[in-house]
Amino acid sequence: MALNMSDYAVGRASFTWAPPARFNFARDVIDRWGERDPDKLAMWWVDDHGHERRITYREMSERSRRLCNVFAQAGVKRGDTVIVMLPRVVAWWEIMTACLRMGAVMSPGTTQLAPKDLAYRIQASNAAAIITDEKNAAKIAAVGDVAQHVSARLCVGAEVAGWLNYEAAVSAASAVFEAADTTPSDDALCYFTSGTTGYPKMAIQTQGYGLAHQITGHYWLDLTPADLHWNLSDTGWAKAAWSSYFAPWNCGAALFIHHTETFDAKRTLEILARYPVTTFCGAPTIYRMLVLQDLTAYQFPHLRHVVGAGEPLNPEVIETWLAATGLTIRDGYGQTESVLLCASFPCLEPRFGSMGKPSPGIDLAVIDDEGKALPPDREGDVAVRIEPRWPPGLFKEYRGDEERTRKCFRHGWYLTGDRAYVDKDGYFWFVGRADDVINSAGYRIGPFEVESALLEHPAVAESAVVSSPDEMRGEVVKAFVVLAPGFIGDEALIKALQEYVKSVTAPYKYPRKIEFVAALPKTVSGKIRRVELREREWAK
Repeated sequence: MALNMSDYAVGRASFTWAPPARFNFARDVIDRWGERDPDKLAMWWVDDHGHERRITYREMSERSRRLCNVFAQAGVKRGDTVIVMLPRVVAWWEIMTACLRMGAVMSPGTTQLAPKDLAYRIQASNAAAIITDEKNAAKIAAVGDVAQHVSARLCVGAEVAGWLNYEAAVSAASAVFEAADTTPSDDALCYFTSGTTGYPKMAIQTQGYGLAHQITGHYWLDLTPADLHWNLSDTGWAKAAWSSYFAPWNCGAALFIHHTETFDAKRTLEILARYPVTTFCGAPTIYRMLVLQDLTAYQFPHLRHVVGAGEPLNPEVIETWLAATGLTIRDGYGQTESVLLCASFPCLEPRFGSMGKPSPGIDLAVIDDEGKALPPDREGDVAVRIEPRWPPGLFKEYRGDEERTRKCFRHGWYLTGDRAYVDKDGYFWFVGRADDVINSAGYRIGPFEVESALLEHPAVAESAVVSSPDEMRGEVVKAFVVLAPGFIGDEALIKALQEYVKSVTAPYKYPRKIEFVAALPKTVSGKIRRVELREREWAK
């Protein structure tokens, strides 16, 4: 595998994917870096109270082996599922490494999960172990008999009756543990991911997924062993596995972790200026909040490369950040079910608002209903070719849901569920989720373009665009708008925003309805939950 790409075409052509017959990420990546340099930094952890910790690869390796012995003594074995609900504490990384080492399946979840969510996950995954903190341990107690089969319960940071104290158990355990001799196709992660209907499904990733994130780390994040990488992602989101675990540690980089209860744009900029962070990754929502600050008040002497992921980033945000910092935010596209599929790689001339071009090793296309690649500028389904060889890092299945698994594979392709088009130069342009596209009087309208147009107006801090029922047109564009400070949401501003959108994009795309809101519903990872807004509209 070529691990640099100064020329996109050459990098694509020279890429080969040949995973070894046996692979265990903990043994073959974490341990190897620790063996090469016992003092090599793996993580620099800070919180809002002045606490700091620096952990080497060797220390991470040792702690994970101790935890493996704790698991084994509690009856957890290879193939068992371990549910983990923790904020950005060091234990989360130790647990991920231990699960990979012993061949257990880690199932990360956000700390915002409710008891009902937990009960479903425990039952669906047949979890053998749960690791969480004191606050969330109470939620487990609330699910009653549903969790009675769970053989190991570990609480981080507190003593809770009926639970093993994580720190005490790990510190007392032996540091000798032989890693499971796993294959790249062995189960490693179970992510619960929502579909359009029903409860979340279990997306299963493998040990090979960790190895495949070399694509993410080397080509997009542009990481080397000399880098300190900060990814702003909740530990319950797959993006944490992407950019807060596999991709940086594949490259021998160090992670910068800021443990905080709430996001604060000013505090984030202060940290970015204070610490020697060289590369940074954030969701579009993060960047939108950062550019509302006075960026000229900060200097980032070590920062050299920044990326965004989760949804396309509005061009005007990229331009504002570039003007203030001299750095272009490079978009990356992928899913819980994949590694990086497409990106604005450092070697590419950026086209603001574009998804960039396909990753090395990934045959990505925009296809029609028959599985044929569409010509330039024709909208269709974003798909990854799965024949004749399975692509690097693509998930294994939606466990327990053969129908959903079957529906996302068609004509030799994996369907991402997203809509896009490709321009004549091979750049991909996101239109929206297949179920987000608005069809108004025969016109197909993607929410992103309307949101971007609104965001150019000084009165708009954030916007989300969805379909709204209309007797005449079937459905029309409705915008939910969060105002920038100093603006008043009245009829005059509604008309001004409508006229502005008409002036910067096709007139038929303007929002016929606008509602001013204090905040937009979002996922933990910062993605706007358009589905929630759309359902609210259609329920009226």
